[in-house]
Amino acid sequence: MVGVKRVIKREINRILHKPRYLIFLTLACIFSFVFFATLTDEGQPENLPVAVVDMDGSYLTRRLCHEINATQGVKVVAVYNNHTEARKAMQRGEIFAFYEVPKGTYNELLNFRAPHFGLYSNPCYLLAGTLSYKQLATMGMLAAGAVQREVYRKKGYSEDQIMGLIMPVELDTHLIGNPWANYRIYLMTTLIPALFSFMLLLFMSYLIGREWEKGSIHTLMHKSGNNPYKALFGKMLPYTVWFSLLVMIANLIMFGIMKFPFNGSWLLMMLNSVLLIFAVQCAAVFIVGCIPDAQLAMGITAVYGALCFSLSGFSFPIEAMPPVFTGISWLYPIRYYYLNYSNMAIFGNGLEHCWPYFCSLLVFGLVFLAGAWMFGRNYDKAVSQGKVNK
Repeated sequence: MVGVKRVIKREINRILHKPRYLIFLTLACIFSFVFFATLTDEGQPENLPVAVVDMDGSYLTRRLCHEINATQGVKVVAVYNNHTEARKAMQRGEIFAFYEVPKGTYNELLNFRAPHFGLYSNPCYLLAGTLSYKQLATMGMLAAGAVQREVYRKKGYSEDQIMGLIMPVELDTHLIGNPWANYRIYLMTTLIPALFSFMLLLFMSYLIGREWEKGSIHTLMHKSGNNPYKALFGKMLPYTVWFSLLVMIANLIMFGIMKFPFNGSWLLMMLNSVLLIFAVQCAAVFIVGCIPDAQLAMGITAVYGALCFSLSGFSFPIEAMPPVFTGISWLYPIRYYYLNYSNMAIFGNGLEHCWPYFCSLLVFGLVFLAGAWMFGRNYDKAVSQGKVNK
């Protein structure tokens, strides 16, 4: 342990003399957290601009605009006379969706014929377009139900008979883990740990690669007694402690102050955070250990880390991916962190359900050993070639 202590002391001294790297990275983590925490204060975007193309000019259209404005998610910002004006407004980004009410709609309703509304949305803006479409589609179904109710009333049906005809099956919906459909809960609990681990992955790769670039690798190995395992473990340990604290604080804010749903053990959640940071650093050690070229190692690390946002399984289920990508997803520590998060925070499960994923994160320790072994081999090769003074 003497070699590990020397390397830790060396790394802390380097941080104290040149703290800008760690400070900038910490500020980047804080900025990311604050950005997503304030992005949707109400849980979902509100008052998204939509429009109505009114070619009917009847009471029905005015009533439709009033009902749309009564919802929380969207707001009618313009009423156009033709489809072209609405399409151009959508192309300019002024609206995300619009209804088109054709001429004669109200008369067709009075004559018990089924008119056709047009609903157009812009999916280029993923969140805004999807939410606008969802709100307007819901309003369309409610409007159709209201019209049907008035028709049945005039035919002499009772209220119970009307509801049985309009809605023969009543759906009781339960959103497990996020009953408010709060988009901020989904966004922060998935992106914050992924961003923290991604930044740490790149940072750790840079720190180790810089030892090769600056020619200080011999000093690092000398402090560790020429033991690559002690050298790399001692180098990453201060950052393990610091980033574990950052993730823990982020979890305390999300599940404590911000009252995100959490039904599990705080102790297990903290352990989950520490193991995530440890596993991410082990992955960085493996990549840089196998590739002594700092720039190439950084590039590969960036590609590996960037894919975690797609292959972690929270933005798109891995079961629906091609088999090759399903297998690759298990190479990412964030995948196991997410599975533990679901078990603990959402379902309230304990260690009996989480231990396989804890063990999977610990298996990355073997990745660290393999990377350290390759690091030692590359160091010995560089010494034998005279590139490094031993």
